[in-house]
Amino acid sequence: QVQLVESGGGLVQPGGSLRLSCAASGSNFRNYVMGWYRQAPGKERELVAVISSGGTTRYVDSVKGRFTISRDNAKNTVYLQMNSLRPEDTAVYYCRSETPIRVYWGQGTQVTVSS
Repeated sequence: QVQLVESGGGLVQPGGSLRLSCAASGSNFRNYVMGWYRQAPGKERELVAVISSGGTTRYVDSVKGRFTISRDNAKNTVYLQMNSLRPEDTAVYYCRSETPIRVYWGQGTQVTVSS
């Protein structure tokens, strides 16, 4: 069983920055593929960024150059640094952990980009 707790969401003006954190329980965090997804109202949940156990990253085209995913295995935590935020980035952001047995999701954190 893996529990994921996200934090760091909030209200920010266009062009601003936020850093999301996702703390995971368990002792095998370093072996998990970790990802951030988001879901805007009326839309399907979409992949934002993913990082492998070896540190390889992948991003959806709309956030490339603006968002950075990283992980700290000593703290069992994955981060999403979001810069140059746009109104279209407004969504609930979810942390996802992929283990050999199953996938786990966090409860989500709201990010609102508005002036």
